Amino acid sequence: MKRKKFKYLSNRVAWLIAVCAACFLLYLAAWTAVAVREERHMELVFAGFLLFAAAAAVFWRWIRRPYLENSRALRLFSTGYTMNGLFSQRTALSPEIEDAVRKIQEIMNTDKLISATKKQAQYLALQNQINPHFLYNALEGIRGETLSAGLESVAKMTEALSTFFRYTISGSENLVTLEDELANIRNYYIIQRYRFGEKLNLSVEYDADHESEIMSYCLPKLTLQPIVENAIYHGIERIIGKGRLRIKIEVTARRLIITVSDNGIGMTEERLREINSRLGDMTLDYINPEKESHGGIAVVNVNNRIKLLFGEEYGICMYSTQNVGTDVEITLPLIQKDGRGTYEK
Repeated sequence: MKRKKFKYLSNRVAWLIAVCAACFLLYLAAWTAVAVREERHMELVFAGFLLFAAAAAVFWRWIRRPYLENSRALRLFSTGYTMNGLFSQRTALSPEIEDAVRKIQEIMNTDKLISATKKQAQYLALQNQINPHFLYNALEGIRGETLSAGLESVAKMTEALSTFFRYTISGSENLVTLEDELANIRNYYIIQRYRFGEKLNLSVEYDADHESEIMSYCLPKLTLQPIVENAIYHGIERIIGKGRLRIKIEVTARRLIITVSDNGIGMTEERLREINSRLGDMTLDYINPEKESHGGIAVVNVNNRIKLLFGEEYGICMYSTQNVGTDVEITLPLIQKDGRGTYEK
């Protein structure tokens, strides 16, 4: 259904101003005709046109241009293209709208919003229903019994599972070192190997000469696990033959670039465009519980968390060729944790 023309106050004001301007111009035109016919008061006619031109210039500079800037920022925000413009307007439409925008900014800067992007159905169930220490102790007990029975492989898997849950559930920090994040991935890989066996292989590549520096860089907790999980379940699991996972870490002058690659089934160009379009949009739709992924933390949630923490120039981009594989490129700022526990770029 089409929107009614006068549903919005902006349309009503625009029409009212247009009618007033048209009436004033008609009045000036009539006045000009009289002045020309009588050959007098021409200076008053000239002054009237100057007044109209000055009023039009003031209207454009003080009202129309700021309104267009606000309208553009709100349109970009509503379509998910950017958030920054919404919070940097020079002129607000009204005190109430200014307060509303400020409140949105405050909400988006809270840990609650950032934490919303970290949720995963299984992890929430564990956090809400199971005492983490009880889980760790139970798994350690199982591990001890399996070692006593000589079942070293089961003990190894139990240890990996315990460590994986401990990393996932414990702590409320947003940023962790790359070393810790990769350790969690290796535990996740051990668990998956018990299902996929020799079909699944993982390699991690980086400049070994700068290992200590690279491993000290920080990134949001649980950035890599959902991407590796997607690569396994949506790519490698569906192919015949061995699956290869590669995590490549590169450091530039200002950025940390992590690429997670797989040789899975890949995706069509249409599907790839759809995903990258979602990754390029900055929306709050992913907070809606009905839209959460039940198979793991959605990649789009990780992408949005990166953008919320560091800015819209960072995030995730995907490259894929059907029946060849997929590359997921994660771009992050260079951030390290100093001796006092604070983070420095």
